[in-house]
Amino acid sequence: MVALVQRVSEASVDIDGTTAGAIDDGLLVLLGIHEDDTETESEWCASKCAHLRVFPDADGKMDESLLDTGGDALVVPQFTLYGDVTRGNRPSFDEAAPPSPAERLCEHFVDRLEAELGKEVPTGEFGAMMDVHLTNDGPVTLWVEQRAEG
Repeated sequence: MVALVQRVSEASVDIDGTTAGAIDDGLLVLLGIHEDDTETESEWCASKCAHLRVFPDADGKMDESLLDTGGDALVVPQFTLYGDVTRGNRPSFDEAAPPSPAERLCEHFVDRLEAELGKEVPTGEFGAMMDVHLTNDGPVTLWVEQRAEG
């Protein structure tokens, strides 16, 4: 599982011109599910996102997490994170999980993140065409990945 995490001052996701989810200060999490992923990877990634110390403390040092700041998270499923471009110019998505297990694991990730944060986490819609809007704060962008042992 991979989470492309961006610290944002605002982010939203629109589907067919309607806002499906929006946050102010917090983390935008673009979530990719690998074909070998299980709930173990989902739980690890959710916990890591909740505890990432990427927000400035009183001294301006990146030392606070969403749990410390009370910030929000917005999760957008994005299977293209497992696009392989090593051969040719058209990405291959062979390593991305099929839709049914991927949607289940994405929902599990969101459930675990909500449990960690103690609040609702807005999301995009699995399989939909989405317009994602964000203002990257910093900019701070991190690649958080946990691979299933296989």
